[in-house]
Amino acid sequence: MTQLELELNEVKNEVGNMWALVTSQLNKARESILHFDKDLAREVMQREKRVNAYELKIDRDCENIFALYCPVAIDLRFLLAALKINNNLERIGDIADGIARYVIDAPAPFPKPLMEATELLKMFQDSIDVMRDAKSSFESEDTVLARTIFEKDEVLDRFNLSANHKIAEVIKKDINLTTEAMYVLSIIRKLERVGDQCTNIAEEIIFYIEAKVLKHTPQK
Repeated sequence: MTQLELELNEVKNEVGNMWALVTSQLNKARESILHFDKDLAREVMQREKRVNAYELKIDRDCENIFALYCPVAIDLRFLLAALKINNNLERIGDIADGIARYVIDAPAPFPKPLMEATELLKMFQDSIDVMRDAKSSFESEDTVLARTIFEKDEVLDRFNLSANHKIAEVIKKDINLTTEAMYVLSIIRKLERVGDQCTNIAEEIIFYIEAKVLKHTPQK
């Protein structure tokens, strides 16, 4: 194995570790909502600094490889994709951080009927599953799996589109739930963006492996 191949493998491992860290952040944000655990939410906020630091390290490592080896073809595409995926993952880390802040700010636990009516936890789990599938497609260089991300993002979009109506119905039944309902709606908006980031990641995986640019191309 050449030194360049070793360096690229190291970047791939680092991106995988970043993925695991951000997925853990989302999982903990979900648990903090489920159990209204403000200490766990604070842990998510604290670990956000690690996410940011990891993003900077991966960026630096990629830049060093560009400078030292001038990679071409699939090696170049891999590094370009790794840089963008790294940025997408950092944004998902921001989303987990934002959700954790809602838990800390919320005055009372989110009522179970509200979470059931909005399918908040189902959407949360689907978001985490999309993250998992995107990671698997990256690690196994599986563009078939990467393409399934687009449809899964549409599922998250539908959760988001139906949220206004569901929230309105909840408030109609119990006006006292208005504050909690607004927090839940904000969380749903953020989870919808997890799907958007994963779609961007899937496009980068396909670009890196197949040399096809899907950005701004309507998905079939």
